[in-house]
Amino acid sequence: MAESDTRDQNRDQAQEHAQDRRCRGRPQLRPDGETRQIIYEAARHEFADHGYAATSMETVARRAGVSTKTLYRLVPNKATLFEGMVSDRLDRFLSEFNLRAVDHTDIAEALHAALMSCADLMLDEDVIALQRMILQETGKFSDLAGTFYKNGIRRTVAALADWLRAQQARGLIVLDDADEAAGMLIGMLSSAPQRAAIFGGVPMLSRPAIEARVRACVKLFLRGCQQA
Repeated sequence: MAESDTRDQNRDQAQEHAQDRRCRGRPQLRPDGETRQIIYEAARHEFADHGYAATSMETVARRAGVSTKTLYRLVPNKATLFEGMVSDRLDRFLSEFNLRAVDHTDIAEALHAALMSCADLMLDEDVIALQRMILQETGKFSDLAGTFYKNGIRRTVAALADWLRAQQARGLIVLDDADEAAGMLIGMLSSAPQRAAIFGGVPMLSRPAIEARVRACVKLFLRGCQQA
C-alpha cells in the first residue's frame, strides 16, 4: 500500500472504529457493486479536479458519501481506485456503444452514431482533465499512463474495430485492417481537439461542433471504404 494511503487509513482509524460500533448490526442498504460505482464516479471528479497526488482516499470517500472503512473494504488503495475508475467508465461506454451503434441499416447513420458514442468518451471534459493530469504527473506515478492506455485508449479502439468488422461482415464496408482503421478514425475524430485542450488551453468543442466534426469524419472515411 502507498504511504499516502497508509496515512489516510491511520488518520481515520479511531473515527471509523467508533462509527463501526455504532453501525454494527444494521442491514446493508446498498449492494457493493452500486457503492463501488458511486465511489468511482466520485474518484473521477476528484482526480480530474485535483490531480492524482493531491487526491486522497479520504476525500474520495467524503465526496462519495461513504465511510473510509467502506471505501478501503471495496477498493484497497489509490492505484486500484484509479484503475477501477477508468475501467468502470469504459465498461459503461462500451455498453452504450453497443446499444446505440449496431442496429442502423444505413452505414453513414450507423457510423455517425458509433463515432458520437466515441466522442462522448474521448472528448468528455473530465476525460480530458484526466489526460492532462496524467501528463503532468506520470513522472512521479509511472503506472498512470499505462493504466489509462490499457483500460481507456486500447479498449476504445478495440470496441470500434469490432464494430467495423461487424459492418464489414454485413457487406457495408471494405477494410484491409479493422484495427488500424479504428485507430485512424478515433485519431481523426479526437486527436486535434484533445491536443488543443490539453496543450493549448482551448475550450472543448461544443456539442454542435462535435456533431459537425463527426459528420466530416464519416464522410471522409466512407469515401475510402464503402462498397460501390
